Amino acid sequence: MRHVYKNPNIELEVAVVAQYHKCEDCGLRTPMEIFIGNLNECECGKSIPIAARTRLNNLVDVDSFVEFDTNVQSLDVLEFVDYNTKLIAAKKKSGELEAVITGKAQIGGYDCGLFVMEPAFFMGSMGIVVGEKITRLFEYCTKHKLPVVGFCASGGARMQEGIFSLMQMAKTSGAIKLHSDNSLLYISVLTNPTTGGVTASFASLGDIIIAEPKSIVAFAGPRVVEQTIRKKLPSGFQLSEFVLQKGFVDIIVKRVEMKYTLTKLLKLHTIPMDINM
Repeated sequence: MRHVYKNPNIELEVAVVAQYHKCEDCGLRTPMEIFIGNLNECECGKSIPIAARTRLNNLVDVDSFVEFDTNVQSLDVLEFVDYNTKLIAAKKKSGELEAVITGKAQIGGYDCGLFVMEPAFFMGSMGIVVGEKITRLFEYCTKHKLPVVGFCASGGARMQEGIFSLMQMAKTSGAIKLHSDNSLLYISVLTNPTTGGVTASFASLGDIIIAEPKSIVAFAGPRVVEQTIRKKLPSGFQLSEFVLQKGFVDIIVKRVEMKYTLTKLLKLHTIPMDINM
């Protein structure tokens, strides 16, 4: 038996299962088919990680996504202990070759460049390939006059690639600056978690910054901050709602409302063609 769960923004087909998801935040028990239909997000906004491909399939218009740099993979340039073994495990766990998917697509009928980070691949950590793929995407979109939408989910820079990983902060930031200098739009979407070197570079450089509800948005984690300043942190510190109050993000949007919101923003920033030309 199959069940099609419908809401205003998405339509998913999922198997009917006699199971419930219990939210760790509010305690609400939601039937799994409804929880999956809401893209793994509770009514209260608390979500669990979602695969990059699942996010893509429910965000872009049907058959509009063209993926870039599909075969670019990380190498163990520093001969870090067990890195090759961990790369193989990350590929198997995530089903992806790297921690980010890039390409071009349409969202609500509007052309854009798009990157989506994969949290199951090394916690979406930023290595050489992640930085290179995102940089290439922005260079392509600058050349072809396209806006960029990016979904960030990362534990930060990938320590197995050392300084080469940290160099991606400057490289991606430079490509975004050139994109911005050409008066092109970049919408950054911060998901749970967005931390470390990713927060300190391309995640924070959007013209419009959106966050998902109850997502951790930070540079250093709360325990590191508390140990450093030797003070108890406020309740909800580094959650997207707290960060919104401090002016770091512009709006918080639920997953099921994301495509509708992005469509409105892309429409607002798309210059209509002059019919008299």
